Amino acid sequence: MNRLFGAKNTAPKPTLNSAIANVDTRIESIDVKLAKLNAELTAYQQRMAKMRDGPGKTAIKQKALKVLQQRKMYEGQRDQMQQQSWNMEQANMMQDNLKNVMTTVDAMKTTNKSLKQQYGKINIDKIEKMQDEMADLMEIGNDIQESVSRSYDVPEDVDEAELDAELEALGDEAEMESFGVSQETPSFMMDEVKPPEFIDEPPETGKVKEAAG
Repeated sequence: MNRLFGAKNTAPKPTLNSAIANVDTRIESIDVKLAKLNAELTAYQQRMAKMRDGPGKTAIKQKALKVLQQRKMYEGQRDQMQQQSWNMEQANMMQDNLKNVMTTVDAMKTTNKSLKQQYGKINIDKIEKMQDEMADLMEIGNDIQESVSRSYDVPEDVDEAELDAELEALGDEAEMESFGVSQETPSFMMDEVKPPEFIDEPPETGKVKEAAG
């Protein structure tokens, strides 16, 4: 029955990555064959360089031509496979970019939904009312600060002429005080006139003069 109608294929479908890997493996095998053919051509070239013209050299040249034809055929296959691999790599990159874009779009949708839910819970009127209350409180606070920092009966403005006159008057008072101190009896002379501390009663002025006479 399976031969007549065919069996269901349960093998996993190939992916771009697996296809690229298979093509790269074939390219590597072709590179090995090309290296072998290049070595044969080099050996033929060295042999012909040492030989004279004749049937032997002609036979080697025919072998070299066949090897050269094989090398061109493999090179053509390698170029085609490399182009196929490059095309599949581009398609794979496009697929990855598309996946990244879809992931970004899904994340943006989720974020948008979450933002709508969060902002839906916010009452703009309450926020504006709170801002107005804060502004009123700030204004009251400023009024309190101005009231507390207010000066008491202190003139705010002072005239420069008035300041100069006040300073000049203070200077005159300082000069008068220094002049008065200089006219008084020096302290060391006052100490000599003062009686000693061990005398109970100071002597009379007249008796002091008689004793001195």
